Amino acid sequence: MAIPDTEVERQIQQMIQFIDHEADEKEVEILAKADEEFNIEKGRLVEQEKQKIRAFYEKKEKNAELQKKIQLSNLQNQARLKLLKQREDHLDEVVIKTTEKLRTMANDVGKYQAMLQGLITQGLCQLLEPNVIIRCRQNDIQLVKEVLDKATKQYTELSKLNVNIKVDEKNFLASDIAGGVQLSARDGKLLVSNTLEARLDQIVKQKIPEIRTMLYGNNPNRRFFD
Repeated sequence: MAIPDTEVERQIQQMIQFIDHEADEKEVEILAKADEEFNIEKGRLVEQEKQKIRAFYEKKEKNAELQKKIQLSNLQNQARLKLLKQREDHLDEVVIKTTEKLRTMANDVGKYQAMLQGLITQGLCQLLEPNVIIRCRQNDIQLVKEVLDKATKQYTELSKLNVNIKVDEKNFLASDIAGGVQLSARDGKLLVSNTLEARLDQIVKQKIPEIRTMLYGNNPNRRFFD
């Protein structure tokens, strides 16, 4: 028995509707999955970019902190060097003022002559030579000659040695020094400079750590002490 055309058409329409429905559901499923994959990928890309941005700013922050530390260290070093320079300038000023004061010592003839005697005796004890030449400022010639006997006697008592001393009356020490004497032996091969400036220089070199401590206190960074 033949199926009426209307039934065939109805069944065809049902099949078409079923196919359309299946297609719609499949489309919804595909779109949902696409949206899910898109959101996952978008989230991954966003997080990836966030990480890049965080890393970028963390690096900038570290660089800024490093630059800050470098600048602070440079400023501290500059301040320390400036302080050290000021301290050294002050020490130099102390030495200069002391040297200027030394220049006035020769004005007290009695004290200066006693000092010359001591300087000559000390120089003789350093040389321990039988023949010694003494040089001094031209205006100190007479003062030196007057103390030679006492200085020689004192030297002999200390060393048990005799010495022949000659005062150089042709070659004088510079007139602008504070005073003192220079002793030589063996044609100038042995030399002892006992000028007031030379003695001051020796004292400064020996006492400079003590002077620094007196002026500025103990150095907190110093680990070893004599």
